[in-house]
Amino acid sequence: MSFDLNDLRRAIATHGRVVRVVIAAIKGSSPREVGAAMLIWGNAETPGQSGTIGGGALEYEAAEDARLQQGQTLVIRRALGPDLGQCCGGAVTMVSEVYDAARLATIEGDVIVRPVSADAAPQMPLRVKRMLADARAQGQRPTPELIEGWLVEPVLRPETSVWIWGAGHVGRALVDVLSPLPDLEITWVDTGPERFPDDIPDQVTVLPAAEPTVLVKHVPKNAHHLVLTYSHALDLALCNALLCHGFSFAGLIGSDTKWARFRSRLAQMGHTAQSVARITCPIGDPKLGKHPQMIAIGVATQILQTVQGKKTNRPEPIRQGHREDRRA
Repeated sequence: MSFDLNDLRRAIATHGRVVRVVIAAIKGSSPREVGAAMLIWGNAETPGQSGTIGGGALEYEAAEDARLQQGQTLVIRRALGPDLGQCCGGAVTMVSEVYDAARLATIEGDVIVRPVSADAAPQMPLRVKRMLADARAQGQRPTPELIEGWLVEPVLRPETSVWIWGAGHVGRALVDVLSPLPDLEITWVDTGPERFPDDIPDQVTVLPAAEPTVLVKHVPKNAHHLVLTYSHALDLALCNALLCHGFSFAGLIGSDTKWARFRSRLAQMGHTAQSVARITCPIGDPKLGKHPQMIAIGVATQILQTVQGKKTNRPEPIRQGHREDRRA
């Protein structure tokens, strides 16, 4: 997990003062991993929240305390069994920080490093410096970690580009399922603005295009594509364009019969059988059914399995330095 700066920025713009609670360390089993965070705003009469740190009682208590929190940063430790009566059997350390527009403006860089505990050294500890240097030398982003009272968190930078071609029922269901996931940068394409719903998630980029195929040349070659337009002719043109351009994953909605016809047509266009076989069709899990949300769940699983498989085989690149974010 990473520090979702855009989510925090949106919450502050809408609600003003926001408290961010993040799991900074765990011992034993825990409902969520280190780096999982939630944003809290409002009061007992008008409470608000986004994100989750899991755990039921743990999250409820942390949210209630956050609404009473003043300007100080708090480091909170809870043994899930003795303190909260939960069965996880582990212990969780949380960092709870108050953010507003002024503090948000001080955050810079791709890694946020700051002292969070009252007994933290005023200067960055040597262990933290070594951790950052090692990550940079290996071309990786550091993992979230609490070290000697200093919290290290990489800023969320979605690394997986997902292009959804088509804003019909399945396209809308896919956006609903995929858009909350933190590591996806979603671009949604269809032939006209009227084809999209009124409410678009903030993290989704909408691109109306009378000729969607002309956009393919501008797409990263490592992108993931889901082709599910209203037109078989457009689907075929997009498959042809993607095969000419390159991709990490391309999935086409359709039956076995549709795919057999597409394979034949794509061969006539000059694509080899081996190249055409890189396109996945049908997409999703037929056993789940044909309801748009059922298709979306199956396709989302397919995409995530592909993405996670690739992540285990290559390091995540680090971008540019870090900047200390001091407590207010």
